[in-house]
Parts: sequence; structure tokens; C-alpha cells
Amino acid sequence: MAADALSIIPGAVLRNLSDKLYEKRKNAALEIEGIVKQLATAGEHEKISAVISLLTNDFTYSPQANHRKQGGLIGLAAVTVGLTSEAAQHLEQIVPPVLSSFLDQDSRVRYYACEALYNIAKVVRGDFIIYFNKIFDSLCKLSADSDANVQSAAHLLDRLVKDIVTESDQFSIEEFIPLLRERMNVLNPYVRQFLVGWITVLDSVPDIDMLGFLPDFLDGLFNMLSDSSHEIRQQADAALSEFLQEIKNSPNVDYGRMAEILVRRAGSTDEFTRLTSITWINEFVKLGGEQLVPYYADILGAILPCISDEEEKIRVVARETNEELRGIKADPTEGFDIGAILSIAKRELNSEHEATRIEALHWFSTLLVRYRVEFLAYLNDIFNPLLNALSDPSDAVVLLVLEVHARIAEEPHHFHHLVSYLIRTFHNNHVLLEKRGALIVRRLCVLLGAEKVYREFSAILESEIDLDFASVMVQALNLILLTSTELGELRSLLKRSLVDSCGKDLFQSLYASWRHSPMATISLCLLAQAYSHASCVIQSLGEEDINVKFLVQLDKLIRLLETPVFAYLRLQLLEPGKHTWLLKTLYGLMMLLPQQSAAFKILRTRLKTVPFSENLKRTSSANPYSQILQVTEDGNRNQDTQNYSAINFPSLLQQFENMQQQHRNHLKGQLQSRKSASAATLLQEIQRYEEAHSSSLSEISRPPSRTSKGVS
Repeated sequence: MAADALSIIPGAVLRNLSDKLYEKRKNAALEIEGIVKQLATAGEHEKISAVISLLTNDFTYSPQANHRKQGGLIGLAAVTVGLTSEAAQHLEQIVPPVLSSFLDQDSRVRYYACEALYNIAKVVRGDFIIYFNKIFDSLCKLSADSDANVQSAAHLLDRLVKDIVTESDQFSIEEFIPLLRERMNVLNPYVRQFLVGWITVLDSVPDIDMLGFLPDFLDGLFNMLSDSSHEIRQQADAALSEFLQEIKNSPNVDYGRMAEILVRRAGSTDEFTRLTSITWINEFVKLGGEQLVPYYADILGAILPCISDEEEKIRVVARETNEELRGIKADPTEGFDIGAILSIAKRELNSEHEATRIEALHWFSTLLVRYRVEFLAYLNDIFNPLLNALSDPSDAVVLLVLEVHARIAEEPHHFHHLVSYLIRTFHNNHVLLEKRGALIVRRLCVLLGAEKVYREFSAILESEIDLDFASVMVQALNLILLTSTELGELRSLLKRSLVDSCGKDLFQSLYASWRHSPMATISLCLLAQAYSHASCVIQSLGEEDINVKFLVQLDKLIRLLETPVFAYLRLQLLEPGKHTWLLKTLYGLMMLLPQQSAAFKILRTRLKTVPFSENLKRTSSANPYSQILQVTEDGNRNQDTQNYSAINFPSLLQQFENMQQQHRNHLKGQLQSRKSASAATLLQEIQRYEEAHSSSLSEISRPPSRTSKGVS
């Protein structure tokens, strides 16, 4: 066959085909073109094949560079031009040698290969498509060629191939997509530009459904958004924007596969990638709706961290998406995985960002309201993390945690568990009790009812083993009771303790644990207007009970007596004849205070305004529990006051004394080596306490300094 070819093409033509001079090569190619054209007209296709074989074996595959880059490639292009419309049947011989030349180490060979294939493609047009994947693979490599001339030639060839593909009805997108997907994660910027260019071109062809295959290369496009080249980022963004617009207008979209990609990209370290992915997710949630139910947890896992993103645009879109997602009511029987969403929300409770933790709690609350039964089925997994969240540094987070717990606590055993946990937490973290105790207790009272909350606290604290903590906790609860507006109704109920069965029951319930603290007990009696019992409690106090802690608590109480909460008590002082035990109680408190303290002066000033009554003298030896019935303002005995006789105050006093004896024994065990502090030492300790707690206590006046006239 080689001999046949040599007889067809003169030796001079073959020599000129690889000559250094361009004109000689050009003329040789034209002669070959003419010879092949004559053979094609005569139907001598075997001879044409022989010519192609000669050009391929002796030139294209020749070890001599000149033969490869000039002779063979130019000759093959000339043969194709000569064949014109009949070139298709010889493409199997012509195209592979040219494609193999793209891998040649000599850049000139690669350049001429591009030129040759360009000329071949111009002739055969659509028949060229059967080699598209191989040509695309070669062009992809040439787009990143180290030689600028080769790159330029490849770009020209690439544009021609794109034109041919867009015109052809033989192009197979199904066969092309695996090739595209395989190269989408290449980092070379030239290859990336090449790929985005092809994606854009193919997407513009009406008969090619690139949107249907978008999940196959979507991740690669998102990967390009963080490219160091501004041009590549713009091209990728433009392509993505176009696809998103198509998604909005398309009735059939595979949201699921793409949602998985978007979720991953939402966690990108690149800001632009995060913004684009969260924007896509936002549109998906609006468009896909129930189709995305199986992916809700994954989507939520991407959204919640973005709510706290440093970039405001991302935060805005993430919040909007979060609201959209929460607004969709899905059915657990249709694939809505509540457990998976709770797992995501639980994970985000540990986020370092407050905004994310808050939104995670909103999800707990939403799921608990809508799917209570299903939610409670996962309670063992989430209850402890929710309890731990009560120690969160953010007040807003703590308040939301309490709302979730309040909803859970509709079941009594959950409520008991919650209060028990709070007590244990306060026991282990006194700082939390001091800084957050009031906030937590007040909010629980609003959410669950003050009476219910206080009864539960009291019931648990009644049997508290740590007596010191029990006293501190009771004092904290008592202070909240006396000062919080949220507990106004509870105070009103306690005021009716002597004339109302509900008030009496509440008084006795709280008394069971309030007896851990003398001052809390006295405060409770003042609220309940059980003044005679308050006086008895004061009289029962021993020397060892009057310590610094007691005096500090007493100081707080004296100051609270001047607040609106105890306005009724101050008004009762206008009728000392009716309220002699109140007067005796107040005088008793004043006698316990150091004379030089500010609290002593406050109380003494108040008592000086009380009209003097002889009744006060007569109470000195009277039995405080002998007058059971109280007289109403019109002088008639009120039948409801019979409830007062139902409270066994002597028994309560005995319980109080027994509890205080336990505290004394406990204190003696701790302070065996210490002597009782003198009144002057106590006053100094109070002053030091004031200085350390000036933000929470009013300042107690220091003792006057000694002058030449002595102590005033």
C-alpha cells in the first residue's frame, strides 16, 4: 500500500511537504489536495487510504520532528480538504493520528496538530461529533499548555468545535457529562475557564438539557467561586446565576442531590462561596418545599452556623431561610425526621455564637409545640444538654431554654426533674445562683406559675442535706419573693394565709424549707401577717444565731420594709392597738441590730412615727397564740378567720427551733476553734461585706469616728 501511495504522490511533493520553507509546504499540501480530489471523484478510496497511511506512518508518527510537525499533519488536513463531502468515511484514519500529536513533546507539533484538526473540522462539521469526547479531552489539556502559541491555536479550535456542537443533532450529552464531571475539580485556571466556557455554551443550546445534569457538575462550579482569579470567579458566578434562574422556571428539578452539595458548600471558608450556597438554599426552600423534607436536617445544619456569619449579607439570607424552613409544616410519616433535626439543634447549642444557639432553641420550641409526642420520644437524648444550657453566659439563651423546659415540664415528673437539676446546679455553682438565680426563678414563675414553682423548690429543699446551701438557697428564693413583680400574686396569696385556706396551705408549704433561714422565716411571717409567730421566732433565736450572715440578711429586710411591697405593713403601724405583735416584732428586730448600723437607724426612725399605745405594754407577757380570732374593721368576727386556728403555730415554732438546732450543731462542727465575735467585730465584718457587695446592698453607715467629745 505504501508503494501504491508513492506512485500516486510524486517524491518531490513528499519532500516539499516537510521543507523548512512555508511556501513549499503550502504548495505540496495543495498538490496533495488536488490528487485526493481526483481520486475521490474517480471513487479510488483504496488509494486515498494508501495516501493517508503513508502520511500517517512516514510523517505523523516519524521520529523526525520536521516530518511530524509539518509533513504529516499538513498532509492529513490537505487530504480532508480534498475529500470534501466524502471525508467522513476516512475520518477513522485521519483523526486519531492528529489527536495523538496533541501529546507530542514538541510544542510546534502540538501547534500544527491544532491547525490540522481545525481544517479537518471545518470540512467534516457534524460528522466530527463521533470524536467529540476525545477531542474535548485533548482540548482540555491544551487549554493549559505551557506554550502560548499552542494555547492560542487551541482556543481557535475550541471555538470552532463549540459552533459545530451547537449546530449538531448528534451530540450526546449523556456521554459527555461523565467526562465533564471527571475534570470539574481540576485547579488549573486555564482548564477551569475552558470548562465553564463549555458549560455555558451547552446550556445555551435549547435541545441540550444541561439543567437535568446540573448535580453532576454543580460542586465543581461552586469550587471555582473561590478561585484566585477574579475572571474565573465571575464566570462561575454567571453560570450559577443562569442555572438558578432556570431552576426557578423549571417544573422538574432534582433538589435533593443539589441540596447535599449546597449544604457542604455553606460551610466553606470562602465568604463568596458561603453567600452563593446559602442563597441557593434559600431559593430551594422556597421552591422545593416538601420535596426537601428528607434533607431538612442537613439544610438546618448549614443554616444555623450562617446565622452568626461575620458577613451581614450571609446572616440576612440565613435568617430568612431559617424562617422559611420553620414555616413549612411537614408530616413525620412522610419522611420528616424529627430526631435528625433535634440532633442538629442539640449540636448547635454548643456553638460559640449566641445567635446560633438562640435559633437552635427556637427549633426545640417549634418542634415541641407541633410534634410533642414525637419530640418527647427523643427526650432522653436532649434533656441533659438542655439543662446544661441553663448555665449559658447569655441571658437571652437562658430565657429561651427556660421556655423549652416549661413546655416539657407540663408532665409532673419532668417538672420535678427540672427543679431538682436547678437546685443541684445552684449547689455546685454559687456564682450562677448569685448572678442568674433571680432571672431563672422569675422566668420559671412566669412560665409555670409562681405558686407551683415555689412549692416544688420548697419541697425539695426541705430535705436538703447540705444545710449551708439550703440556707443560702432559701434566702435567695425569699429575696426574689419579696422583690419581684412577677411574684406579686404569690405575695397577695400569702397575705391571706390567716383568712384563706389556699394561703394557709401555701404558707405551711414554704415554711417547711424557709425554716432553714431565720430571716427568711421572719420575712414569710411578715408577708403572711403572722406577726405573733414572727415575734416568737425572734425570741427563740440564740446567741450563736446572731452572726454576720444573719445581720446582713436582717439589713436587707429592714431596707425592704421601706419598699412598696410592705406598704400595708407600714400602714398597719397607724393602729398600734390592733397590731401590737407587729410592733413587738419590729422592736425585736431593731434590738438585734448593732446600734451604730444604718439599718438600726432606719427602723428606729420608722418606729418613732408610730403612735404610742398602752397595748404594746400588755403584750409583754401575753400568749402570742391566745388570740385566735381576728376582728374585722367593722368589729365583727369573720368566719374565714377560723382558718387561722388551723395553723398549728406552736408546732411550726418547734419545727423551726429544731431546724435551727441542726444548723447550730453543724456550725459548731465547722467552727470549734472560733469564739463568738463581739458586736464591734460583727459590725466591722458587715462593713467589709458592704464594700465587697456595694452593687447589691445599700451601704451600711460606718461607725462615727471618735472625736475629742467622744463617741456620738
